Amino acid sequence: MTTGLTLAEAAARRAADGPNDLPRPGTRGLPRIIIDVLKEPMLALLLGGGLVYLLLGERTEALVLVAFAGLSILITVVQEQRTERALAALRDLASPRALVIRDGQRQRIAGRDVVVGDVLVLGEGDRVPADGWLLQGEGLLADESLLTGESLPVGKQAADAAPPPAPPGGDGLPQLYAGTLVVRGAGLAQVSATGAATHMGQIGIMLATVDTEVPRLTLQTRRLVLWFAGFGLAASLLAVLLYGLLRGDWLQAVLAGIALGMAMLPEEFPVVLTVFMAMGATRLSRQRVLVRRAAAIESLGAATVLCSDKTGTLTQNRMAVVALWRPDDTQAAAPDGATHRDLAALGRLASPPHATDPMDIAFHTLAADLGVPPATGEVLHLYPLAPGQPVMAQAWGSGTVAAKGAPEAIARLCRLDAAASAGMEAAAGAMAAQGLRVLALAECALPAGPLPDALSALPLEFRALVGIADPLRADVPDAVRGCQAAGVRVMMITGDYPETARAIAAQAGIAPLETLTGAELDTLDDAALSRRLAGIGVCARIQPRQKLRIVEALKAGGEVVAMTGDGVNDAPALKAAHIGVAMGGRGTDVAREASAIVLLDDDFGAIVTAMRLGRRIHDNLKKAMGFIVAVHIPIAGLALLPLLFGLPLLLGPVHIALLEMIIDPVSALAFEAEEAESDAMTRPPRAPDSPLFAPAQLAAAVLEGAVVLALVAGFALALWHAGLPEPAVRSAAFLALVAGLLVLMLVNRRLGSGMATLVGGAGRVLALVLASVLGLLAATQFVPPLTILLRFTTITPALALAVGGGALLAIVLLQMLKRVMAAR
Repeated sequence: MTTGLTLAEAAARRAADGPNDLPRPGTRGLPRIIIDVLKEPMLALLLGGGLVYLLLGERTEALVLVAFAGLSILITVVQEQRTERALAALRDLASPRALVIRDGQRQRIAGRDVVVGDVLVLGEGDRVPADGWLLQGEGLLADESLLTGESLPVGKQAADAAPPPAPPGGDGLPQLYAGTLVVRGAGLAQVSATGAATHMGQIGIMLATVDTEVPRLTLQTRRLVLWFAGFGLAASLLAVLLYGLLRGDWLQAVLAGIALGMAMLPEEFPVVLTVFMAMGATRLSRQRVLVRRAAAIESLGAATVLCSDKTGTLTQNRMAVVALWRPDDTQAAAPDGATHRDLAALGRLASPPHATDPMDIAFHTLAADLGVPPATGEVLHLYPLAPGQPVMAQAWGSGTVAAKGAPEAIARLCRLDAAASAGMEAAAGAMAAQGLRVLALAECALPAGPLPDALSALPLEFRALVGIADPLRADVPDAVRGCQAAGVRVMMITGDYPETARAIAAQAGIAPLETLTGAELDTLDDAALSRRLAGIGVCARIQPRQKLRIVEALKAGGEVVAMTGDGVNDAPALKAAHIGVAMGGRGTDVAREASAIVLLDDDFGAIVTAMRLGRRIHDNLKKAMGFIVAVHIPIAGLALLPLLFGLPLLLGPVHIALLEMIIDPVSALAFEAEEAESDAMTRPPRAPDSPLFAPAQLAAAVLEGAVVLALVAGFALALWHAGLPEPAVRSAAFLALVAGLLVLMLVNRRLGSGMATLVGGAGRVLALVLASVLGLLAATQFVPPLTILLRFTTITPALALAVGGGALLAIVLLQMLKRVMAAR
């Protein structure tokens, strides 16, 4: 009899090895996080702009910018906690309650108190608390899909001594692994590793050391902001010096410099980026897609490779009977209620009445689907799985002995002749080639008298072969076609066998079916692996560390990698990928916490929806960025105009602040609401190293801004030289500038250059923005306190018509410019 460790031995080992927990790495405190965030140029720009507004007494604008800065800090703090939550979920999974034998007595203890050398008492439904091996027990099956991705449980055989190390997923081995689930049988197991030394612990260590990929969009926007901020600061200092030296009025020089600096300050960039991502997350939430890291939406639109786990992601993570073959059939056929009800009834009789094993559940489900009445009577005797005889049978009081098991074992028990055995073998081989798990069914009448001890003593007769598979999700083929049409390569990465993986890949439409196995992967260095993956569609028998290596190799090859998964074994790769996508329903907490996007309904097709939104966001972001660059050209130009042509100061800080109140909602709300371009999902992904703003796009934006500047500046100079008073010139120039900004918005809202693109497909958001801006302009003319504050005067109808005519001329010129740029 096994007595296990003594209490003293267990306490000593607990003190020496520590708890059966994953290690808890140190985390940055809140002050450290805030300091690191403050180093970000975008955040520094927000705070700098807020400080300028505060010094000028513009508290509202200052508070808005500080609020956005606070939001950035909050997002970063939340991001920092994601790793901790992922590790916490992993710790909870790996440390359940455990039944152990100590001092010869069975004791229920906390999983974290299990130590090396403990003897575990395991039964059906128990989660294994630590790595070890089976000492005693027969017919024990363990579900190791959390570690391997394989949907079928594996059988365990007892061993007298500690076996050599082996990876999870092997059938007929004694090894047991922390976090896996006993689905059938019972036994005693010896603990060989706890905490970080377990296979689960190794995944936890990988997860803790993997850094989340910084979105490319963030890096590109950061560079763009730095460039504009530097240029704006230089222009502002130059304006102060020139104004002061040429005119001698240094106070006005400082005001002119501040106005120009505010005009050049691209504060809208981080604001637009934040609003676009937040609105994108809201849109996806309506599609039952949870966005945990907002920038990942846009990154998904840039993905070039979508790596998908098989079990639970492409498939339903449940076993189902999909094919049946009788000895007189020419080929296997899908289950049919008219011809297969007897086989469905036999399969259920050969399965435990209260099934927990996935294959047993599949037989019960088939019987229910085909309308087979419930079994009557009770089980008189169970013939369990035995070493060398992978068959189980049940003798029922209703008069039947039903058996199911490996085809070759059933053939021996049924004493099939050579011809019958050859026919069975050929049919089983054809079904296995389709990636099916093949079992055979047999039966005989309940013999009179006592039942024999050996199953081989019964006159079993072979009835049928059964093909069992984890069915493909219904939405997967369409989703794969959608990805391929968008130029995104879909690659399956699974721990399952190559034949099964290729069969599922073929059903899903994944191509090519060229397969890389885990054993071959270990023979390749990083450079060779990167080259090999270029022609691979399926990776099979892959372990978690290898899955992470595949993702890293794809990234090193210049790919933008999206990774989907649902198991613990997927978590490191999910976190390392540019975009990690987890299944929310069947997925594990660990996978969800390590990912950036969670599909709440496990709808693989939602990935295509998110991808379309990502491309829409990127397109609209480029439009908004182009608009922001273009509008700052005339604003800065009008701020410099007095310096160059001897005019009075037309735009002061208060006018710039008012213009920013117009630009912010236009660039953030109006452009974000624009629908996706018609070719969004038929063009290939943009190059991973392509800039957010290509030189040609930057040149186009500058030219557009220059056109508006020329019209507005010419208008203002004409009015000044015509002898109009300063308030009238300022008022008319301001209205003309805002009209130019609205024209720039209309011209940039669609990529096309036709006149129909100006207002075609306009939605409520655009109409609301236009109405708000026009209302604000009316207030500047007809609300006396505002008119006095801005030093305006109400313009005449003739000037208003001139402003409108200038806007129409700007539309014509800008459309012509778009055609020329598009042709080039």
